[in-house]
Amino acid sequence: MSEKKAYPLRINAAVLQAMQAWADDELRSLNAQIEYVLREALRKNKRLKATAPDDDGGEA
Repeated sequence: MSEKKAYPLRINAAVLQAMQAWADDELRSLNAQIEYVLREALRKNKRLKATAPDDDGGEA
């Protein structure tokens, strides 16, 4: 498992609400959903190796 680091995040309330709804739909925690979205954006923009672990912390 990769090392996790805590990071305070300030986020628009509407964006947070939308992310929570999306996480609920995908049966993920909010934190795991945010990580998933960030990881996919990084891969799409070739900023993260495609072989990087998909560890979502095992949270559902």
